[in-house]
Amino acid sequence: MVHTETASAEQAVEVRLQQHKQFFAAGKTKDINFRLKQLSILKNAIKEYEEPLMDALKKDLGKSIFEAYGSEVGYVLDSIGHFMKHLKSWAKVKKVKTPFVHAGSKSHIYQEPYGTVLIVGPFNYPFQLVMEPLIGAIAAGNCAVLKPSEFTPTVSGVMAKMIGEHFDEAYISVMEGAREETSALIQAPFDYIFFTGSVEVGKIIMQAAAKRLVPVTLELGGKSPCIVHKDANLEVAAKRIAWGKFMNAGQTCVAPDYLFVHEDIKEAFLQALKKVIKEFYGEHPEQSKDYGRIVNRKHFDRLASLLNSEKITSGGNLLPEERYIEPTVMDGVDWEDMVMQEEIFGPILPVLEYKELPDAIRQINDQPKPLALYLFTENSEVEEKVINGTSFGGGCVNDTVTHITNPYLPFGGVGTSGMGAYHGKKSFETFSHQKSVMKKSTKINLSFLYPPYSDKSINLLKRVMK
Repeated sequence: MVHTETASAEQAVEVRLQQHKQFFAAGKTKDINFRLKQLSILKNAIKEYEEPLMDALKKDLGKSIFEAYGSEVGYVLDSIGHFMKHLKSWAKVKKVKTPFVHAGSKSHIYQEPYGTVLIVGPFNYPFQLVMEPLIGAIAAGNCAVLKPSEFTPTVSGVMAKMIGEHFDEAYISVMEGAREETSALIQAPFDYIFFTGSVEVGKIIMQAAAKRLVPVTLELGGKSPCIVHKDANLEVAAKRIAWGKFMNAGQTCVAPDYLFVHEDIKEAFLQALKKVIKEFYGEHPEQSKDYGRIVNRKHFDRLASLLNSEKITSGGNLLPEERYIEPTVMDGVDWEDMVMQEEIFGPILPVLEYKELPDAIRQINDQPKPLALYLFTENSEVEEKVINGTSFGGGCVNDTVTHITNPYLPFGGVGTSGMGAYHGKKSFETFSHQKSVMKKSTKINLSFLYPPYSDKSINLLKRVMK
């Protein structure tokens, strides 16, 4: 039975991919005006489906109206506007310099679409993290197959309906399903794969792509540290850390995963953090309209297993049937604790302390390179030491998460936290092949370049290439 289902999924993918390849071969997607029209169609479609999308995000993840619009629907609408404003400039053929040895030549870079791309999305921001790469794929002139997460079935269903109603299935389409469908898709001969998700699945994606030499972008994750130095503005730090950590119930790939707090201010900071959590979500966060839920029971149980009641300083309450975990802070944590063994991806915030900054930097560097790093300090020297002394995908000084909202900053990981980047112009570049062309004049012919070579030829070569 499983074999039949797998064969059926492979056949469906093969048929869909052939449709897309035929559509791409017709050449329509290379027209800039066509791309702009499709972006406009997508924007209008999202506006039309705004209410069903918001309801779906509430049902699958318990997202508040503000969070759902700000981090998903509105975020994508704003991004489309940015692309439509700049696309013609980005897509222009770029003239570049040519070395003297090629006198009489002109060199250009053409932005060429890959063809048909596969976009595999995660469950935590199930709309934004499929639509944002799709915007780049459309802008670059590709066809696209979208695979939303099966863990957010309501959002997936709304997206499938929205895309199906507004786009030719041979141009942009959604393929829903679970493991069989995902496996069939990643084994298929796409021209590019864009994946957002866990490190473990990212390895599987890369192995499958390697068999066909399909290029990939992997947006993964990891344990993103947040350093609170002794000179930090504690009130501001507490608010910005709590906001970045507990939005979407902690299910954010760039959320602060753990804190390194200077020993001199740790107790004061923990009090400020506890106060802020209460201000944000009230005495009973389970009743707050602004606090979300864990995506499913499997992830809830995993997160519950990371809690150590002896180290909880605030929070810790659980409602399994509601998939609710209270915003929780754990103090006195060390690297041996379960909560430090994996990316948390939930509303649990472990706190470590440090005395000397170099020690904190050393401990961070002993771990796999994180997707994000955050630092709270008023000291520019501390800032330079941390930024230059650590490797991470991207981050903020005196804030969390917001670096990903700047379309002029590329977003991506390094090492095990991912490869490749996107957002804004970088998305356009990610989904474009830079095709280099040099056009040479036939009126100038440097004869010394051709054999048989003499000592004079070698001397001339050394003069121009040194």
